[in-house]
Amino acid sequence: MISFSDFIKVTPQYFIPKHLLSSGMHWFMQVETPWIKNNTIKLLTKLYGINISEAANEDLSSYRHFNDFFTRALKPEARPIDPTENAWVSPVDGIVSQSTHIDGNQIIQAKCHPYTVEALVGGDISYAKTFENGEAAVIYLSPKDYHRIHIPDQGKLLSMTYIPGDLFAVNPATVRNVEGLFARNERLVIRFENERGPFCLIMVGAIFVGSMQTVWEGKITPEYQPTIQHWDYSDANLTFNKADEIGRFNMGSTVVLLTPENQLPELGHVVAGTPIKMGEHLASYPKTKQDNLYEELK
Repeated sequence: MISFSDFIKVTPQYFIPKHLLSSGMHWFMQVETPWIKNNTIKLLTKLYGINISEAANEDLSSYRHFNDFFTRALKPEARPIDPTENAWVSPVDGIVSQSTHIDGNQIIQAKCHPYTVEALVGGDISYAKTFENGEAAVIYLSPKDYHRIHIPDQGKLLSMTYIPGDLFAVNPATVRNVEGLFARNERLVIRFENERGPFCLIMVGAIFVGSMQTVWEGKITPEYQPTIQHWDYSDANLTFNKADEIGRFNMGSTVVLLTPENQLPELGHVVAGTPIKMGEHLASYPKTKQDNLYEELK
């Protein structure tokens, strides 16, 4: 039974024009009129408790528009990169809202709402099988968080798929009550591989997330497209070091991480509700016989 509080938060989302409102938010975030963008930045900085001292540029009036401020760079020392070898770092600031083992091809959302890996990655059955019985983690970004997205480990970019969808909010109330939320909302499925094997990072859109962009293609949305789009980078040799920036959200949203069976078991055992910063330790790869031998020889 849905609580009254959740009913009030979730039910109107089925009826409001979410894409239209999100396009409007994107337009507003690009307004350069000084008194509008300066007052908006100041207001939302206070409203969300944004830590300006972390910003590489602390002069609020110097930002070109609100989105320029929202996707601001941070001082290097504000997000130190965990030096642990053979480990992933968090790709974003946020809350680990879910960390789970993938049961065959199913991921259990809050309140036992199951959805399939196939649905999450846009119906690519062959690619979805890569993650059967693997691990998944979901990190929720609130508006106060740093909104650049980084790669959790070094890797080569293989491809990217834009999947059109809805734009429900991704707050806890909506996650509890909208079945298959992350496989229902608009998203970018980004495929990587490294010496450990393939892994996937999925940027999930939401209402008022006016735009998603990557460092290799620039802005992907808006405009919101009605059909799936796919980019193949297998021959482009686009490689990234651990914690390199790969994309940006405008306003808050969610990142989903997928790994194959036995590749990164710790990813499925992070305590739900754990706050985390970009660059902090997320999960370690299991030690191999070679790793153990190396430690014995040290």
